[in-house]
Amino acid sequence: MKNVVALLIVAPGGLRRTEAEVLSAGRRLADGLGGTLTAVILGATEASWDGDAAAYGADRVVHVEHAGLAEYQAEMMVEAARRVCAALQAEVCLAPSSTYGLEMAPVLAQKLGAAVVTDVIGALGEAGQVKITKPVYGGKANSELIARKAPLVLVMRARSVAVLERKAGAAAETSKLEVQLDAGLAKSRIVERKQEASTGVRLEDARIIISGGRGMGGAEGFKVLDELAGMLGGTVGASRAACDQGWVPASWQIGQTGKKVAPELYLAVGISGASQHLVGISGAKHIVAVNKDEKAPIFETSEAGVVEDYRTMIPALIEAVKKHRAAQGK
Repeated sequence: MKNVVALLIVAPGGLRRTEAEVLSAGRRLADGLGGTLTAVILGATEASWDGDAAAYGADRVVHVEHAGLAEYQAEMMVEAARRVCAALQAEVCLAPSSTYGLEMAPVLAQKLGAAVVTDVIGALGEAGQVKITKPVYGGKANSELIARKAPLVLVMRARSVAVLERKAGAAAETSKLEVQLDAGLAKSRIVERKQEASTGVRLEDARIIISGGRGMGGAEGFKVLDELAGMLGGTVGASRAACDQGWVPASWQIGQTGKKVAPELYLAVGISGASQHLVGISGAKHIVAVNKDEKAPIFETSEAGVVEDYRTMIPALIEAVKKHRAAQGK
């Protein structure tokens, strides 16, 4: 298993941490197997991606070109990925745990006759085999799997991989691969695209997340969370209950059916701590909870907790931050 491929699906704004994590995981895996790492770029190419891919460890960069890949379309992307992986004789394909990556990975694996593992937090090469680590039981334990034969498709959990130090000026062999794709492959099409306004850091990239749940009581409560998050350089998330109530956008949802996050600090406000929500925050380094219910399950998971109504606690935190900044001359 020496040919490792990192599948990168181009999105506006250049290479993000999610892609850097996939490249970093691929580089470590290729080194452990004594093989090479190829970055396969699917979609409308941005010039910066070549240098970025090389800087994070790619030996080769392959641009897959076709008019049908100008924007994301699942069936076209999967078929393009299948063809390039076959051409490269890829033995291990790594994909990001994005909406696109999660949609493509199982279909790609089926077409390649490969095993697929999602929510991967570690992939290392040992004695010619791939050792895969993924969380189980809602993050209460880790499972270690040994893959003895190829091919494999692995989906890396966001914020679970340490990003390699960026090597500015690193070079990689670059090539273009033109694929012939039948337009009839597309079984779906985008009829409308709505861009949700966002001023903060993406949840997947945030170092600090302040998240609200049913206990917020309504949309108004999230305004104070947003104020605190802005002061701390973080962003705001939510539980499914808050999203289902329509208090905040569905894109804020964190949990088993939402986004998986791994911030340095996760402040859970008015969140009971159901197992489905805990799955989404199992990668957080520090969890702090604020809840007026002293029996809320979130306290069993949090490193620290305050039994208090958020209407009292969060404004007090905001004032404390303001005083600290004033004392620091900021």
